[in-house]
Amino acid sequence: MKVLITGATGLVGKEVTRLCRAQGISVHYLTTSQKKIVSEPDYKGFYWNPSQDELDVASLEGVDAIIHLAGASIAQKWTPKNKEIIKDSRIKSAQLLYNALVRFRESGNISTVKHIISASAIGCYPSSPTKLYNEKYPSYASGFLGEVVKEWEEAIIAFQKLDIGTSLIRTGIILDKTQGALPKIVKPIRFFAGAPIGDGQHWQSWIHIEDMARMYVHVLQEKLTGIYNGVAPNPVTNEKLTKVVAHTIKKPLFLPNVPKKMLTLLLGEMATIALESQLVSAEKIQETGFVFTYVTVEQAIESIL
Repeated sequence: MKVLITGATGLVGKEVTRLCRAQGISVHYLTTSQKKIVSEPDYKGFYWNPSQDELDVASLEGVDAIIHLAGASIAQKWTPKNKEIIKDSRIKSAQLLYNALVRFRESGNISTVKHIISASAIGCYPSSPTKLYNEKYPSYASGFLGEVVKEWEEAIIAFQKLDIGTSLIRTGIILDKTQGALPKIVKPIRFFAGAPIGDGQHWQSWIHIEDMARMYVHVLQEKLTGIYNGVAPNPVTNEKLTKVVAHTIKKPLFLPNVPKKMLTLLLGEMATIALESQLVSAEKIQETGFVFTYVTVEQAIESIL
């Protein structure tokens, strides 16, 4: 099997690439940097530039599936310019892949691509202190994140017009030692400045980086299509997550909770990432036979820290 991966050098992409190669799956990857292009028997790089509508179609030769992980970080100030970057990095890049496949076929090449698996986000679900969300929830959250996810997912579903199966993995908070949310939680706690946010009772649906990558490979190998939540089975509140991190690194929590108004003042609209509550179900992916390595947040944090 051969896959084409976008975002292969990112947080999830690096781990997915490692797992694929370990399991004998050859990897083509796209990069915007000519310096990052390497060519090995099972690992080959190709240039693309979504902002200029450029993609080396040789990257599609012999590829069975595409894993689309490219996307600018949402953890940056949501200025009008940055919002455009966040959206375009996901949607325009997906449209470029689609158009490249069309051109590849029109040039007389036989396309072997039968499946595209794309990252998405649980930010599609409205904030709620009580509702448990599964993949059948019929609408998208209002606001910027809901808007991004809706257009992002529509860009992937469009691949069905090319008789390509589509899969969307709605990702929760990915726990990793060096990237993502966890280092931002750990740092103030290490310096005795950590505290839950707001009332601390908003739900945070998390997943360990290893399980996240394993889920992509599982969907790939089992040829699963549809929407799946990329979260562990046991979401926790922000207060619980903060306390588990503090306990694991043996640091006290004695400051009052960070007021919502202060966070909003510091981060602006982007504060919704930290403040919204999404209680999300992992049942559907488990029903396909996927077994989580890290079921509780205590297990996950302990393994990382």
